[in-house]
Amino acid sequence: MTLHNTYVWTIFAFMGLGTFLLRLSFIQLFERMTLSPAVLRVLRFIPPAVLSAIIVPDLFAPVGPSGLPDPARLAAAAVAALVAVQTRGMLSTIIAGMAALWIFQTFLPL
Repeated sequence: MTLHNTYVWTIFAFMGLGTFLLRLSFIQLFERMTLSPAVLRVLRFIPPAVLSAIIVPDLFAPVGPSGLPDPARLAAAAVAALVAVQTRGMLSTIIAGMAALWIFQTFLPL
């Protein structure tokens, strides 16, 4: 069964509009609210927690028949962590981690 091209693009448009409206509603809601300092302190920890929940399972996922994590990924994560501690910059951390991963996987197979 094939779907007509217009039908598929209509679905994409409505899904995009729905996502936009959902995000906009929260922005508008929090713009009108005054949050306590305790809530603001807690909200600061949400982005690192979500990022950790996305990255850590992939970092320690078993690879190959040995069932051990990929050493290149672990080494690149260590490089990224060192850069993060030194610079406290997200962009430099991402660039260093990705460059280290590329180098470890391409030139130094562990």
